[in-house]
Amino acid sequence: MLPCSPQVVEDGGEEDEEELSGGEEADLRSSSGRGSLLTRRGITLRVLLKDSLVEPGDGVLSIHYLGKNFIGDLLTDGKIRWVETGQIFNSPSAWATHCKRLVNPAKKSGCGWASVRYRGQKLVQYKTTWLHKYQPSADMSLVSEEDDDEDEEEGKTAVQADEKNKNNKPGLHDVMVSRRTDRERIPVRYCTLGTRDAARDPHTLVELSAFSAINRFQPFNVAVSSNVLLLMDFHCHLTTSEVVGYLGGRWDTNTQLLTVLRAFPCRTRLADRDSASAVEEEICQNLFMRGLSLVGWYHSHPRGPALPSLQDIDSQMDHQLRLQGSNNGFQPCLGIICGPYYHGNQGVASTITPFWVVPPPEQRPNDYGIPVAVEVTYVQDNFLTSDVLNEMMLLVDYYRAAPDIVQFTQYWCPDTTMMDKIKGSLSCHAPKDQAYSQILEHVYSQLNNMQ
Repeated sequence: MLPCSPQVVEDGGEEDEEELSGGEEADLRSSSGRGSLLTRRGITLRVLLKDSLVEPGDGVLSIHYLGKNFIGDLLTDGKIRWVETGQIFNSPSAWATHCKRLVNPAKKSGCGWASVRYRGQKLVQYKTTWLHKYQPSADMSLVSEEDDDEDEEEGKTAVQADEKNKNNKPGLHDVMVSRRTDRERIPVRYCTLGTRDAARDPHTLVELSAFSAINRFQPFNVAVSSNVLLLMDFHCHLTTSEVVGYLGGRWDTNTQLLTVLRAFPCRTRLADRDSASAVEEEICQNLFMRGLSLVGWYHSHPRGPALPSLQDIDSQMDHQLRLQGSNNGFQPCLGIICGPYYHGNQGVASTITPFWVVPPPEQRPNDYGIPVAVEVTYVQDNFLTSDVLNEMMLLVDYYRAAPDIVQFTQYWCPDTTMMDKIKGSLSCHAPKDQAYSQILEHVYSQLNNMQ
């Protein structure tokens, strides 16, 4: 049970530095002042406050971990007060470790300076700024090691920091916004995987095979409505975290045609088990009311390639088995991965990858399933339906106050804002009736109001 009164928490985890006392800070600086070498441990929140790189304030600190959000106040003495409980923490490491253990009890450390953000920017960036400003000759590896924070949503690598809108005057929290190269995970070929290995990273990306490459024909045809792509792409563009949703449609056993007619975004966090069942129940009711069946699912890789991970392969296999049911009748289940902000994409359009998983050979039951690319026919809708527009507005309302919402005034690349990016990508799924553009302008105006 969480405490009702403030409690000072000092544990920062096994791998993170402890905050120093005021006296220890002074000992680490010689009488010559800032010009003397200050070690990584010595650069504390108190130092950043004293040198005006950050300012105390309510709700200026945040942690986003596995779909959970934590908000903290930065106090004048450099301590952190967790808004939800009033607990006081001596350091970013102590607060991050405590919060992450609530979500993942096995978590040993919090990577505090890389996990805690001040006004949207990682604290470790302010530590780097301090060294640049006061000790330009310092070894920058003193701080860079802390920036290797674990992925906070599904193990994806650290993302590039977005450039601030060039028309905005930078404030204190903008001092260290720079574009970094993605530590990109290199996809592996399926043939290199071999037997399942518990030590293998479940977030390893796997290249898709072609049905012909495994001596098979695609056992079904697929037609996907352009409105499905539009709503799915819109959903994936709204947040830097992964999203998930379901696909509704019909399966014709005579023609072996799977028709995907509707996307159902899940307005919930991936790690929010409490609300997941209610959201899924609502989607099931919507499917039934529209006379549709569950025919697949989609999820996003916000900044990475739209290729399945080992975890995605297993999830797809689970979906396929559940959809097949107990009668052993064949019904395909389509998986789709959308990569909205991957800089390896061609132009502003998101990469959208339909895939399926072929079970491993019977003589090798401990192998991974084989992810294969699915050939799809995209059917252009005549107009944007009221259902799709309503879902878009519900998504806007859901993410409006989210700390991981995409800042659409910022730049995706030097000459393209995030707003330009989403508009350009959605135009690829435009219905035949061009009046849709006027309708979407209302949605885009709501996005601008979210900033």
